[in-house]
Amino acid sequence: MQFNQIPGEETIKERLKDLVRKNRLSHALLFLGREGSGALPMAISFAQYVLCERVNGPQTNKNESSLFGNESREEEISEFLNDSCGECNSCKKVNHLIHPDLHFSYPVLKKDARHERVLSTDFIAEWREFVHQFPYNNVTDWLDFLKEHSSAKIENAVNKQGNISVFECDDISHKLSLKSFESSYKILIMWMPEYLGKEGNKLLKLIEEPPKNTLFILVAEDEHSILPTILSRTQVIKIPSFPDESVANILIKNYEVDSEKAVQLAAIAAGNFREALLLLKNSEHDFQSQVREWLNIIMKNNVSLLLKWIDEINKLGREKQKGFLKFFVHLLEQAIKTSYITENGALNISDSHHDFSSRINKFCTFEAKIAMVEELEKAIYFIERNANAKMLFHSLSIRFFHIIKDNSVILVN
Repeated sequence: MQFNQIPGEETIKERLKDLVRKNRLSHALLFLGREGSGALPMAISFAQYVLCERVNGPQTNKNESSLFGNESREEEISEFLNDSCGECNSCKKVNHLIHPDLHFSYPVLKKDARHERVLSTDFIAEWREFVHQFPYNNVTDWLDFLKEHSSAKIENAVNKQGNISVFECDDISHKLSLKSFESSYKILIMWMPEYLGKEGNKLLKLIEEPPKNTLFILVAEDEHSILPTILSRTQVIKIPSFPDESVANILIKNYEVDSEKAVQLAAIAAGNFREALLLLKNSEHDFQSQVREWLNIIMKNNVSLLLKWIDEINKLGREKQKGFLKFFVHLLEQAIKTSYITENGALNISDSHHDFSSRINKFCTFEAKIAMVEELEKAIYFIERNANAKMLFHSLSIRFFHIIKDNSVILVN
């Protein structure tokens, strides 16, 4: 994977290349980015850049230079600083995730009760397949992928949770103690170090004083869930979410989505490319009609119709329910904007969305719309944690009734 395959993020790319150019590369980097921000593709692209033979030379030159503090090599590699070449043997192997000096660590599941010692390498074939197919997906997607994959052979997979075990830490120490096979450098990419418990302290000495030309790249979403002892030993590289324009352009170019729809999906996804792809997958569902139907039922206080509507929404499944709720949030945000900007063209929204905004603005105050957005965001949080959908939508309906009809925000505080 090359930098040019990741849309935008030019500032981050230049910063990473500058670390190599000016020999300011830390032994341990933390790529910190929200879900769908492309932190893992960025880490793999950077690893390919470091291992590229045309950027850093083949193994025969490994004693002549170092990324970790020798004299500057800016003139030596200036011709290749923009990106890895993508053509040398190292680049080709990294692209297929089979380079012998590029190691991966990630949360995995125990296959069965008989095998306590479980390692990331036990599922390396599944990992390569997952990353190639879904580079922007999250850890829940990965663990679900493992549970459903026939070759993984996970017994009683439903109730199992992923982790990075003490055996994995021992294996990392062993692998990185060996000499590099083909490159001048050894790189470990640890995805989701949030799943590393107290056993991660076994890696502290290795991270602080690694073997020569050894690079740790941790890829995380939540720095507060990482062991403080590990966090303090890393240089943080914050990966921002994609701009809406970049997400829309990818959808138009790579997925042949018409421009109006791409702009709408990008706005709802809010920089989360994984979310944008899920919304695209579910775009055949008319969420706007469902929102209108729901609000009409709430306004009429028709219990029988509400029960029927909740039964239908319950059949959608978790991801589509999340997509529906996020779409509703997006509509309310547009309604809030149209309260202050009356010209349709100034907001760049579709006629149907503008019509919805105008209608909801007639019977909802600004405070009511804000309260509804807060309730929807809490509902998304609970859906992600497997809340009972029927109970959740019942509760939302009651709260929305009082917010809209009684203009009561007290209930949601």
